[in-house]
Amino acid sequence: MTSNLVIYDLKTITPLISSRKGEQKLGEHIQLLHTDEPLEAQLNASDAKYVLLGIPEDIGIIGNLGKVGARNAWDTALPFILNIQNNKQTKGSKILLLGHLDFQKELKKIASLEGEEKVDEARKITSVIDKEITNLIRILVSSGKKPIVIGGGHNNSYGMIKGTSLATGNAINCLNVDAHSDFRKREGRHSGNGFSYAYHEGFLDNYFIFGLHENYTSKKVFKTLLKKENIHFNTFEELFIRKEKGFDFELKEAIDFVKTKKFGLEIDMDAIEGMPSSAMSSSGLHLNTVREIVFKAKKSKNISYLHIAEAAPEVGNEREEMMVGKAIAYLVSDFIRK
Repeated sequence: MTSNLVIYDLKTITPLISSRKGEQKLGEHIQLLHTDEPLEAQLNASDAKYVLLGIPEDIGIIGNLGKVGARNAWDTALPFILNIQNNKQTKGSKILLLGHLDFQKELKKIASLEGEEKVDEARKITSVIDKEITNLIRILVSSGKKPIVIGGGHNNSYGMIKGTSLATGNAINCLNVDAHSDFRKREGRHSGNGFSYAYHEGFLDNYFIFGLHENYTSKKVFKTLLKKENIHFNTFEELFIRKEKGFDFELKEAIDFVKTKKFGLEIDMDAIEGMPSSAMSSSGLHLNTVREIVFKAKKSKNISYLHIAEAAPEVGNEREEMMVGKAIAYLVSDFIRK
């Protein structure tokens, strides 16, 4: 079992569930593990289709000189997920709530540093986090489960891809709904190069970026993406500003491009207009559009995981917490929806 894993029990989640007479909440039916039994044996014994996991960190974002706050997404979203209505469409029994990976010690270490030293250390620690996530995702996917992972920076895409690849024995494909390619220079691990590292190391095959923002993609990155046959993308401007491409057609093209083998679905919350995130944008996809992407992508038998990254609500800001928590809960419900 990974050393940073904190496993949840009833005592952990019961205070988060708002019980109401005549209603059944997802959290009242969700499956949990026992801390005193081997992880892999319990996973294999569970009939849950999905495993829910949190990664409350933003170290990879610090390594990318971004805005912190992604460490708050998991704790913000979990109560909203647990309080989804348990019904025919959204069944809690289909989910095993595992817990979260604890990187508090590493976050405290980063907080004590400044300048280049802080960035360098963040990149070193991100490589350590990679190993933790890779190992856990490999275990989850090997047990036949589909991980739903929430929180943290998009640096964690690397561990999601590598862990799934190791579990399946092949490079996997990926559909990334994102304003950025995260295919930047391999200069030490951070939130802007998870996909370029995974691709370079042979864990990522076909890669589709949906809704890339032209304003925030450099000429060099565009050149890199265009010269690789197994990387396709569309831009937000092509779809919604110049309307050169149709959404329905492009979504089908994107899913068809990745569904030929096992693939991951990555959602960077900065792709959603006005969403509190590490790179919040006033122009972007509507939440309902992203919900549709999740629902249609998850219909493929080859989908292997859902990863929701980069949401960064301010703790104590009720509006931001409500916005982020409900948005993530909607995306999770669409992934498990019948």
